[in-house]
Amino acid sequence: MSKSLYETLGLDASASEADIKKAYRKLARQYHPDVNKEPGAEEKFKEVNAAYEVLSDKEKRAKYDRFGDQMFGGQNFHDFARGQGANVDLDDILRNIFGGGGGFASGGFGGFGASGFGGGFSQQGVNLDIEANIVVPFSVAVLGGKHAVSLNGESFDIKIPAGIKSGEKMRVRGKGKSMQGRVGDLYLKIDIAPSTDYAREGDDLVKTFDVPLHVALFGGKVNVMTLEKEITLKIPQNSKNGQRFRVKEMGVPSRQSHQRGDLYLKVNIVLPNVDSLDFELVEMMKNRLPKE
Repeated sequence: MSKSLYETLGLDASASEADIKKAYRKLARQYHPDVNKEPGAEEKFKEVNAAYEVLSDKEKRAKYDRFGDQMFGGQNFHDFARGQGANVDLDDILRNIFGGGGGFASGGFGGFGASGFGGGFSQQGVNLDIEANIVVPFSVAVLGGKHAVSLNGESFDIKIPAGIKSGEKMRVRGKGKSMQGRVGDLYLKIDIAPSTDYAREGDDLVKTFDVPLHVALFGGKVNVMTLEKEITLKIPQNSKNGQRFRVKEMGVPSRQSHQRGDLYLKVNIVLPNVDSLDFELVEMMKNRLPKE
């Protein structure tokens, strides 16, 4: 995961707070517009301040360490900022991403920014982001797909990635609150609806299925409906109640390894109603079936 804010300060992700502060002061002095009149120095100074704004704040740094440049659509921060336009306000960008205010001109340059950049670095900002909880159907959480969301009278579809877990958060751009031409984002905390048929064990799925007594004793085939399709399972003779059969790579896709877990089908032997059996068969069973 690219970490361009660390690269901006010439550091790696393991840098200490002291290292971050030291690197910031050095670069900020080097590129300060009052000192450096070279083309691009002012933009570099703004990027250095942006990097320090995040990495000097424990909460913001923790979020950035988790998501990295995915916060900027997968671009590095420099390219993302340039793509916002010539008069981009980096303070607004970070406020939209992390919420809250705080100008870039901290750490020893007393008050520069509001005058130096035409008032673009306000010290107080309004958080336009929205947080909400949604419940995703079990099958959609496993296989991925579209899910409808209704918020503030608006309905729209979001794409749920396959293998998502309860407690994960998704960011939906541009669905937050709006003010003065700025729009926040929607952060959704995912809850997964329970399934009556499946249990999830990590990236594996477990489903209990019925097997007639005759098939359990003498073997045979049973059709089982999975989340994706119906499959035919060969049952060996003398199968036991609770016995599991593994179906490879029909479980949950892992979002880390991109490999699928397995599906385990658990046997539930269905006993016949004795009253429905032939009298002679019942008597024979009474006499010959083991009692222990």
